[in-house]
Amino acid sequence: MKQADFAELIALAAIWGGSFLFMRVGAPEFGFVALAGLRVIGAALVLLPLVAMRGELPALRQHWRPIFFVGLTNSALPFVLFSYAALSISAGLSSIFNAGAPLFGALIAWLWLRDKLSTPRVLGLIVGFVGVFGLAWSKATLKTDGSSAALAIGACLLATLSYGFSANFAKRYLTGVAPIATAAGSQLSAAVALLVPTLLLWPSQAPSLSAWVNVLLLAVLCTGLAYIMYFRLIANVGPSNAITVTFLVPGFAVVWGAVFLHETLTLPMVIGCAVILSGTALATGLLPRPRREGKAVVSSRG
Repeated sequence: MKQADFAELIALAAIWGGSFLFMRVGAPEFGFVALAGLRVIGAALVLLPLVAMRGELPALRQHWRPIFFVGLTNSALPFVLFSYAALSISAGLSSIFNAGAPLFGALIAWLWLRDKLSTPRVLGLIVGFVGVFGLAWSKATLKTDGSSAALAIGACLLATLSYGFSANFAKRYLTGVAPIATAAGSQLSAAVALLVPTLLLWPSQAPSLSAWVNVLLLAVLCTGLAYIMYFRLIANVGPSNAITVTFLVPGFAVVWGAVFLHETLTLPMVIGCAVILSGTALATGLLPRPRREGKAVVSSRG
């Protein structure tokens, strides 16, 4: 992975780290379906004019079938599931379960795309998960107990599986398609899928201004801009590398919580974030491998 791609990976993680906080605030007032629907509708309204200005509408029309499927599996379904989880469990815990997506992505890439799971990649994934669950131990706690929490956790895991599958599907069928066309088309597809459910499940009580601001941030920043970056990463570095962004998201969610919600940042949280960063760097090949003196070493791409 080039340094520019890794920098974009960090920026994307910072943006998506905030999305879990925005969902936590917006879901109780809008409901989980309406929140997800507004998120993709707003993102589509932002992205489609950009696609038209760049002359990418023909690509969107040509590849509308796989783009529509990506919209369902990478936006509509996981957004609804994570918004549902936000009603019962903390933003930090949701983001930690979201960090399981690289494991699903790597496994699906190995089974379906015959992507190699090299020893450094496997080690990096393991280190990353150690950091994720270490951070979970110190930070995330269930806000409810019983069936609601269990269903919320199940929703998070199903959403991460959907992310892992979608990343590989996009790599298989949408390689070479302009990232902005894929991003806009997928959000439009998700908006079409969620429009009627959003109208049917619209909240009876008017949401507050704060909730609307959170929806705007989710749509424009965490979805519109973020998905351009995400699909560009898939095209540049592959799905298994791109999806490791979810290792970094919990760390940023903790930082934003400390800065904006005055949550306590403890030493275990700092250590957990450092371990996650190290695992991600190893899994994406950012850390160089040692060379054996006198022998050329050919790096394999995972």
